[in-house]
Amino acid sequence: MKKKFRFQWGAFLLFLTFAGLFFILLARIVTIQATGQVEGQELAAKAAAKYSQEEVLTAERGRIIDRNGDVIAEDTLTYKIVAVVDESATQDPDEPRHVIDVEKTAEMLAEHLETSEEKALSILKQGIEKDRYQVEFGAAGREISHTKMLEMEEEDMPGILFVRDLKRLYPNGVFASHLIGFALKEEDDNGRLKTKGKMGLEAIHDDVLTGENGKMEFDTDNWGFLLPNSKSAVTPAIDGSDLQLTLDRTLQNFLEDAMSNVQEQYTPARMIGVVANPKTGEVLAMSQRPTFNPNTREGLSENWLNESIELTIEPGSPMKIFTLAAAIQEGKWDPDAFYESGSYTLGSDTIGDHNSRRGWGTITFLEGFQRSSNVSMAYLLERLGGENFLKYIDAFGFGQKTGIDLPNEASGKILDQYRSNILTLTYGQGSTVTPIQMIQAASAIANDGVMMKPYVIDQIRNKDTGEVTVDSEPQEAGQPISAETAKQVREVMASTVTSEHGSGKGFALQDYTVAGKTGTAQVPGPDGRYMTGTNNHLYSFLGMAPAEDPELLIYIGVQQPNLPAGEYGSIPVSKIFTSVMENGLKYLNIEPENTQTARTVELEDYTEQSSEHIAPQLAEKGLNVVKTGESSQITAQYPAAGEVILEGGTVILKTEGSSVLPDFKGWSKRELLAYQSLSGLSMEIAGQGYAVSQNLSPGSAVGAGDPIVIQLQIPENSPQVYSDHTTEDVQGDHSEVTEETQGTQEETEEME
Repeated sequence: MKKKFRFQWGAFLLFLTFAGLFFILLARIVTIQATGQVEGQELAAKAAAKYSQEEVLTAERGRIIDRNGDVIAEDTLTYKIVAVVDESATQDPDEPRHVIDVEKTAEMLAEHLETSEEKALSILKQGIEKDRYQVEFGAAGREISHTKMLEMEEEDMPGILFVRDLKRLYPNGVFASHLIGFALKEEDDNGRLKTKGKMGLEAIHDDVLTGENGKMEFDTDNWGFLLPNSKSAVTPAIDGSDLQLTLDRTLQNFLEDAMSNVQEQYTPARMIGVVANPKTGEVLAMSQRPTFNPNTREGLSENWLNESIELTIEPGSPMKIFTLAAAIQEGKWDPDAFYESGSYTLGSDTIGDHNSRRGWGTITFLEGFQRSSNVSMAYLLERLGGENFLKYIDAFGFGQKTGIDLPNEASGKILDQYRSNILTLTYGQGSTVTPIQMIQAASAIANDGVMMKPYVIDQIRNKDTGEVTVDSEPQEAGQPISAETAKQVREVMASTVTSEHGSGKGFALQDYTVAGKTGTAQVPGPDGRYMTGTNNHLYSFLGMAPAEDPELLIYIGVQQPNLPAGEYGSIPVSKIFTSVMENGLKYLNIEPENTQTARTVELEDYTEQSSEHIAPQLAEKGLNVVKTGESSQITAQYPAAGEVILEGGTVILKTEGSSVLPDFKGWSKRELLAYQSLSGLSMEIAGQGYAVSQNLSPGSAVGAGDPIVIQLQIPENSPQVYSDHTTEDVQGDHSEVTEETQGTQEETEEME
């Protein structure tokens, strides 16, 4: 029997419905494929936004280094701590990737960071309540050292991550701090932390020190894992340029140490020190007190001035150097001529010598300079004439900026409206100068009449690109006097140190001759009037050595030291000057004046020879021989062939094999570095000067991985400060012009 067909309307309608949906979906897919858009938005862009990631490659800030490449400021690796509080970060409950126990985590953070447990707990809870993925802990969670990071990792707290970061480090601590300045992290417009120079060279050259960040782009899945076969695009970071200074780290440390010792002993209101190479104008050291540690900003006050170039002072008697130079150049100086010391009258004004106008009777002009007589300068001015004298003051650069490569330089002010102004200028009162002007002017005395412009930037170079944007060279600033005049001035200046009644006897060195001039300048008080009292003066010394051919030029100023009874103001100044100058000249290998000629040995090329054969030969010549290994064949040597060394010097022979540690006591840093290079051993050299101790005993067998620590120390061979000053040697190079202040001055001199 044949079945009757029945049309199923329900099934048909269901078919039409699904067929319609299929064709709609198919049309939508074709449209999306054709246009690449959904609701007006690019699908590719949305996918890239979801799966494409970008990581910033942080550029390092350029280093600030000294003339020898030693680091003054650099970026160092630190870490930033992050706590992940979003549960979605954990895919496997057995390996949690977010903070599980907020109380325990807060306790751990408080133990290791400079934050309280309550504050850490509050940050964690707020992050959870506000559905944040991660939280940070402000300043307390940044700049974490590698050691601290390892300690915290050992706690094994889930959700705690460490992000690599960079911190500005000043490894020398207090070190030309007002010149170098400091840099700090601050947020930019995008909310990212960026190191910014805030003071000194860090701020002045912030643009060249700041590098250009790079980036790395890559694709990830929903959970942040790198997709297979995905390609990354890297735009490398360009580090900032290095700033190489003319400063010498060793000389700077000599200055810092000496100033710190005087600061501790006398607590003066202010100190300024500048060391320069008079032949080139290079500033080798520059410091002041009070100062601060740029790592912590401890000691930083409201005074951000680099006082060597931005502070104006009355120079006091060092100005007599330039009055003398003008007189010699003009043929007006007769050292054996006599004059009556004590006082001098110009119109209605009277000036006096610093011993309450008593003077020393009728004396020669040479003795007058040695005794720092103001009256002798007045008679020299008579011979020179005021207009002619001012011509030399201008030629020496006073009253105008030196043009040093630092901003905000002061020019000082030369008073010349009245004859009394010019008179007091001859011995450094009334008019003002800057310490750096004194250095520039004195370079003409030290450098055979040629005055050199001071500078502190040696080179600016980008180590990534090799581009050199600044490459400084010595620059002449004029020739105010002849070479013969400069020589005569140095001889007269040297006599102030060697003469029995010289004002600079306390500045004599053990092994070198010194040419210089002491100074005692009055200091204006808050009311603009000169302050009175024993300690209320600026004591200074402008000196150079060796006197015959100066290699170093130093200005030291100490204002208002707390002097013990019976001690003169030149003593704290001399403690700084003699220490820095004596140690500085020895560091520069300047031959002492009184040394006998030592026996020398010229080295030959010993490579490829047997150490058993060479070592006895060198020992017979009075040399110390050190091998780096147990092998016999010599593969390298220090010093190199052809170099000449003194008897008793050390020769290092590179030989292969196990190393036996020598006794490093007395070795210089250069010898230690040579041994490290030839031996391949890991050596940490701490301090300055010569080796005084080592962590591993001499004769110890060492390998490449064994840490060797050598401690250096500067020899305590600074000369003693003379204490046999006479009253007239030391203080009171000042004398006011008017009768009104004479009583106060006499009272001050009696106290001194």
